[in-house]
Amino acid sequence: MKIKERRRDGIAILDMSGKLMGGPDAEAFNEVLRTIMHEGVNNFIVNMERVKWVNSTGLGILISGYTTVKKAGGELKLLKVTERIENIFIVSKLSTVFNSFEDEDEALRSFA
Repeated sequence: MKIKERRRDGIAILDMSGKLMGGPDAEAFNEVLRTIMHEGVNNFIVNMERVKWVNSTGLGILISGYTTVKKAGGELKLLKVTERIENIFIVSKLSTVFNSFEDEDEALRSFA
C-alpha cells in the first residue's frame, strides 16, 4: 500500500493505492495520521479510488484510524470507494460508520 498526502482547505487528503492488508500497512497509516494530527490537522479524507483490495485486517486499520481521529475531535471520511470494497463495507455494516463520497469537493464541503 502507498499513501500520498495532500491538503485542501485545511483538510488532509490521503490518496491510497494498492492493497490494504495489515502488517506494515497499519503502522504506515497510523504514522501518517499521527504526524498530520501533530501538525494540528484533525480532519481527513481517505481516497480509496486506487485501493484494489481490503481484507479484514485492512478494515481494522481503517476503523483504528477512524477511532483515533474521532478521539482527537476530528473526522475521517472515505472517498471513491470501489464497488467491490463498498460491498465489503455493506456486509460488515461499516457503511453505517463511515461517511463515503464519490466527489472530492462534496467530501470537502461535508466538513463545514
